[in-house]
Amino acid sequence: MPNTSLYTLRLVRFFAILALIYIQIASAFGQSLIRDTEIEENLREFSTPILRAGGLDASNVDLYIVNDESLNAFVTRGQNIFLHTGLILQSETPNQLKGVIAHEAGHIAGGHLVRSDYGTRSAYGSMLIAAGIGLAAILAGEGEAGALVLGGSQQFGMLDVLAYTRVNESAADQYAAQYLERTGQSGKGLIEFFEKFRYQEILSNAKRYPYFRSHPLSSNRIDALREVVDESPHTDVPDDAKALKQLSMTKAKLRGFLEAPQTVFSRYPLSDTSEEARYARAVAYYRSASLKNALQEIDALIEQQPTNPYFYELKGQILYESGKGQASIAPMQKALELKPDAPLFQIALAQAYLETEEKEDTNEAIKLIKKALQKEPSNSAAWYYLSQGYGNLDQEALAKYAIAEQAFSMGDYQRSLSFAQRAQKDMPRNIPQWRRASDIIVIAETQLAKKKSKRYRPKP
Repeated sequence: MPNTSLYTLRLVRFFAILALIYIQIASAFGQSLIRDTEIEENLREFSTPILRAGGLDASNVDLYIVNDESLNAFVTRGQNIFLHTGLILQSETPNQLKGVIAHEAGHIAGGHLVRSDYGTRSAYGSMLIAAGIGLAAILAGEGEAGALVLGGSQQFGMLDVLAYTRVNESAADQYAAQYLERTGQSGKGLIEFFEKFRYQEILSNAKRYPYFRSHPLSSNRIDALREVVDESPHTDVPDDAKALKQLSMTKAKLRGFLEAPQTVFSRYPLSDTSEEARYARAVAYYRSASLKNALQEIDALIEQQPTNPYFYELKGQILYESGKGQASIAPMQKALELKPDAPLFQIALAQAYLETEEKEDTNEAIKLIKKALQKEPSNSAAWYYLSQGYGNLDQEALAKYAIAEQAFSMGDYQRSLSFAQRAQKDMPRNIPQWRRASDIIVIAETQLAKKKSKRYRPKP
């Protein structure tokens, strides 16, 4: 007779793996969201003063990086700003990128968000999936890396994208110029961005970049914006050295992960010993399965900047994704030591600990994941790893509860309901997880009932 407990635990893991396979397939057919602490923080540093200048609470505005080479940016209900990697890579200066961010902030502050058919036609489909840890997990496409193509949230079930009009666009331009002036920055970047793609307005809609299909551009708009910018006392203020460095390192990192390795080596030849070049080459070598060269490049960067947490993070990621989980722990620990409150660092280190299958390491992994979930409660990658940790300790009820949370964060109400009910049967009633499972059951049943009623609602 099979061991019932062991069978149940295997069943929990089977459903978790099944979910991961589904997510990988889903993201293969559409854009995914990139999660990377360094890039997110650079963009947040660029945007926070601008958002505040627009009277917005920066902590309530979420920034998302869409893994898509096309030039595009957009906002959705709930104060969400989405920036394509193509937009970041085509921005020649921080001021240009800040100009676009300011423009999108203008749409939010101006109340331009309305339901639009554009949202349902969008290539983003029914869900944008947030990767759990770093860029490599999105691109690896095999093994444990697949588990990282998680972190999505039910809030992306269907995007209510901005219904753009020329009136709204001109208003957002003016808002952007005001926000940049209030923060002591030039508005020339946004003009330069528009000038760079002025030719787009003469192309057919099918040939235009997505940004200019949804943000109609005209010479009158540029002229009106230039008139305001030219009157600003900050019109000739240049980008500061820190912002220039942040953008160049961001672009190098993105290119390392997103461009073909040979393209990266051509763009950043060995004769280029700058930090940006070494950064991009380290990633490209890793993606080419040249671990020795990748480590040489990243170690050179660490020697130059021994207190840069992102270099240690990348080294740990390279080692882990190259099958050296034990060796990845030390650099990941160092990265977290230098940046102790980074949720993605905590999850990455926890993942490495879980691979050892040692009880002490598993307990440490669970502690780290719980800390990460305090900041990112809807990070479904974290919930998956938490279920794995509980499974390693044979705590089946908590493992099922974590799977329920994982499914709930992804909007899979049927699976979340099933696992929450199973978890409740085996958990004592006096613990927070039992009460939270009750909440999941109530919400999931309500959402499933709504879907069912819509399905069978008679047509008028």
